[in-house]
Amino acid sequence: MAERGRPRGFDRQRALRQAMEVFWEHGYEGTSIHDLTSAMGINAPSLYAAFSCKEALFREAVSLYNEQEGAPLRRALADAPSAREAVAAMLRDGAIAYTEPGKPSGCMIVLAATTYTPKTEGIRDYLAEQRRAGTTELRERLERGRTDGELLPEVDASAVAGYFSTVLHGMSVQARDGASRAELLAVAEAAMASWDALTGGRPGWAARSEPPASR
Repeated sequence: MAERGRPRGFDRQRALRQAMEVFWEHGYEGTSIHDLTSAMGINAPSLYAAFSCKEALFREAVSLYNEQEGAPLRRALADAPSAREAVAAMLRDGAIAYTEPGKPSGCMIVLAATTYTPKTEGIRDYLAEQRRAGTTELRERLERGRTDGELLPEVDASAVAGYFSTVLHGMSVQARDGASRAELLAVAEAAMASWDALTGGRPGWAARSEPPASR
């Protein structure tokens, strides 16, 4: 017997994906229960039966976004052979992901709660934690690069991680404002031009523990 209030054939995961895209496009405050039920193809009792409330649904949607949409950026940090290549891949993949046809532009974690009321302060803080976690992952990758000799010992990995995170988040806002993929890729390339100055390297120095010998 189908659960009361839930239509037969209800696909919870599919409905969650649809809810995620509505939150991604319109933000938490800008999304109503009617918007959600219309996109999910269910009625309000079904939504509450399956997800408890709007905030719980949103948190599940953020988890799904991290799992599905955030995976390429995490792989870029984890799999690239050097810190420099990891950061470059992260920015490049961000430019591509934020301008993917058929999906909302930009990053849900950056854009979904840029405004808030006292009632939704918890949502604002939740997304801020998500963003800080991403910056922490980046800092840890940079610290590993420092151990490998890519960054000079005195370089502040937290500051460098904060800089590239700020670039990535800004690219998300630009994508929402209509920036093209080519424009965002150019921003990523410009940001990477600062790598040597930020990490204590020299042009062409990447991934070397010792500077080139003097001529």
